[in-house]
Amino acid sequence: MGKPTGFLETDRQAGVKRQIKERIKDYKEFESNLSHDELEEQTSRCMDCGVPTCHAFGCPVKNRIPGWNDLVYRGHWKRALALLHSTNNFPEFTGRVCPAPCEPACTLSINQESVTIRQIEKQIVERGWEEGWIQPQPAALKTEKRIAIIGSGPAGLAAAQQLVRKGHDVTVFEKDDRIGGMLRYGIPDYKLERSILDRRLEQLKKEGVIFETRVNAGTDISGMYLSRTFDAVVICAGAQVPRNLEIPGRELKGVHFAMPFLTQQNRRIAGGVIPENEAITAKGKHVIVIGGGDTGSDCIGTSIRQGAASVKHIYYQDIPPEERPLCNPWPEWPKTFKTSSSQEEGCDRFWKYQTKEFIGKNGCLTGLKVAELEWTKPKDGSRGTYTEKPNSEEIIPADMVFLSIGFQHCEHGPLLTDLKIEFDKRGNIKKDDNKMTALPGIFTAGDAELGASLVVHAIFSGRQAAEGVHQYLTTERTLKKS
Repeated sequence: MGKPTGFLETDRQAGVKRQIKERIKDYKEFESNLSHDELEEQTSRCMDCGVPTCHAFGCPVKNRIPGWNDLVYRGHWKRALALLHSTNNFPEFTGRVCPAPCEPACTLSINQESVTIRQIEKQIVERGWEEGWIQPQPAALKTEKRIAIIGSGPAGLAAAQQLVRKGHDVTVFEKDDRIGGMLRYGIPDYKLERSILDRRLEQLKKEGVIFETRVNAGTDISGMYLSRTFDAVVICAGAQVPRNLEIPGRELKGVHFAMPFLTQQNRRIAGGVIPENEAITAKGKHVIVIGGGDTGSDCIGTSIRQGAASVKHIYYQDIPPEERPLCNPWPEWPKTFKTSSSQEEGCDRFWKYQTKEFIGKNGCLTGLKVAELEWTKPKDGSRGTYTEKPNSEEIIPADMVFLSIGFQHCEHGPLLTDLKIEFDKRGNIKKDDNKMTALPGIFTAGDAELGASLVVHAIFSGRQAAEGVHQYLTTERTLKKS
């Protein structure tokens, strides 16, 4: 390593967040970058730890983190970018929206603050764009093999880029009006501005990827047509079936799933017009978000920016500990108390509450009937069990509720029915180690096979599927068929 004692001499430093009172007035990204000198100093904290658990255990795409840290420290930014791109097609996305499981897996995090890996990753790729180092890489030779990719989220885009660079003809079908999937319509602009996505899409187009929007595979084109027309098909349709909270009053006006709310705001920012009778807006409303995770936090940040009168966040879980419990040792992801950037902006958090009923008047939501829970935890800190606290029911006033309690699986619609796709017990698409389904030439990647997960997992899955497709298309058996 460039400076074996760097972690003893330099404190952790990350980008500075814009002031809350300023950033809640717009949808621009809220975190600044470090100077090049400051970032190089931060990379010096990456110690020669022998077994780099940051990428061996923590990073889903297996980023070679110590390698590019050392290259940046020595001033070899372009080489660091090449090493970063060797495992991750879109580090500008993960550098912004990934929760960075690599950081708590950093050896320093055992008893110090970890290396600021996510910040370094983001700034390596941003310098690559600034310097013009990132250019289209069209294949030198074409295989004349045609591949269809269903869905243009992170898995679909990663698979498309990997395959087109191997010389295959790739067409991405997207049912929405624009390319990007969850990257465009699921993540708020204040976390990922759409210009960041658009410049990468332009690179893919110049490499030869063809994008077809407003095409609903299974309805506009059949599964049988796809399997006959293309040499391989990769289903990257995501996990879009939300978990519902089926309790009395669910039908009341004002109770919404989280994603339609977030998608509508992203469309507004993109210049879209939402019909008044379909608009979901938190302006002037007393909002409650049920369920944690990134989606719940995104509902909070968006509600605050829309001008909600108040925002509350309800969890049924017990409040997490400040430090790791015995059952959650390093380098596992720490199941400790955390506060997201959106929660910092103005949100009351309520733990150990179970929602029992939506209360309404004249068909409109007016409140939630909740009950407090009592949790019994084992001494080792594992999850434990809960019971309802006697006589603890109360009604919390609310005009709008967002359900953010996760997703079940991909939609089991006409495309998968037409292809007779098989599912596992959780409703995800069954596949082998190469991401191929029971149907030869039909592959899957991303949340369609994983269940709802992180962008970084989707990218890795897309890359794996691309390798599976390439091997399938270039085996002796397949070549003889063509």
